[in-house]
Amino acid sequence: MARTIQDMAASLVYLLLRQLLQMLTQLARDGGAKDVELLVLRHQVAVLRRQVHRPDLQPADRVVLAALSRLLPRQRWATFFVTPATLLRWHQQLIARQWTYPHARPGRPPVDREIRELVLRLAAENRTWGHRRVQGELTGLGYQIAASTVWKILHHAGVDPAPRRAGPTWRQFLTAQAHTILACDFFTVDTVLLKRIYVLFFIELATRQVHIIGVTAHPTGAWVAQQARNLLMNLDQRADGLRFLLRDRDTKFTTAFDTVFTAAGIDVIRTPPQAPMANAFAERWVGTVRRECTDRMLIAGERHLASVLTEYTEHYNGRRPHRSLGQRPPNPPPQVVDLTVARVQRRPILGGLINEYTQAA
Repeated sequence: MARTIQDMAASLVYLLLRQLLQMLTQLARDGGAKDVELLVLRHQVAVLRRQVHRPDLQPADRVVLAALSRLLPRQRWATFFVTPATLLRWHQQLIARQWTYPHARPGRPPVDREIRELVLRLAAENRTWGHRRVQGELTGLGYQIAASTVWKILHHAGVDPAPRRAGPTWRQFLTAQAHTILACDFFTVDTVLLKRIYVLFFIELATRQVHIIGVTAHPTGAWVAQQARNLLMNLDQRADGLRFLLRDRDTKFTTAFDTVFTAAGIDVIRTPPQAPMANAFAERWVGTVRRECTDRMLIAGERHLASVLTEYTEHYNGRRPHRSLGQRPPNPPPQVVDLTVARVQRRPILGGLINEYTQAA
């Protein structure tokens, strides 16, 4: 008996669902697709309300809902997923925004970006200037700005007061010291007959100018000291600006060698043991001359090597660009070139091993 009642109930539910689907299908066939769409949308909104407790609305969404609320009767406002009070508040804000004029921001007007950048530039280029000195310079340039404003700009940019940043940076310190430092070292070249030749050279750290002083297969202490005298004679008055000579601890640099420079007022600085990077400028030049010259040709003897190095150093000092010198050689030739009529000419040196380029009208 219970089984029969359950079957009858299931059949009744089936018939009701079947009739409902038939009605929906008939509505769709009779042009009632919009009604069906409304039913679907209402059901989806009901599902979303159960999942989202507080919807995230953009300002445009609020404007649309507030405007539609004026077209829909108040009895039908239950359709919205927000409260009537919320709709009224949005509408009031919309009206207030429409009829309220913008107010000027209180306080001082903002400083122009150009002035702000100029303040930071003056402070960076003049590390001993304080905010009042910067403000005075700006006044001379025609910019009327208060000293407190300059201080505020520097403070927000993280620039320390002048006494804390008055000291030079490591780059400035080393650049200033480089004008007084001369470095020297040896490098070797093996000839075709496997004879080792020693080359003594000096390099000025400030200008990167190289001096090839001597080429020999037997570098004795007396020979090295004599080459030091020859260097000072070649430098002449330029030697007066030198204060330090940087060298390694090679035994070929004897006491007589050091005495030649100390007598001229140049202090000799020896690098730490087994620390070639302490004489990095000389080591870098050795790598350059080997890559560009000596490793690319066969050397017959001392005279051949001296001739090759003389021609290469003339190219290195006079024509070869250097990154540390702004892509200019140590001793650039003076010339003024009109690029509208100039032509670029190539001049091979060392038998075409290296090319030099010049402007010719």
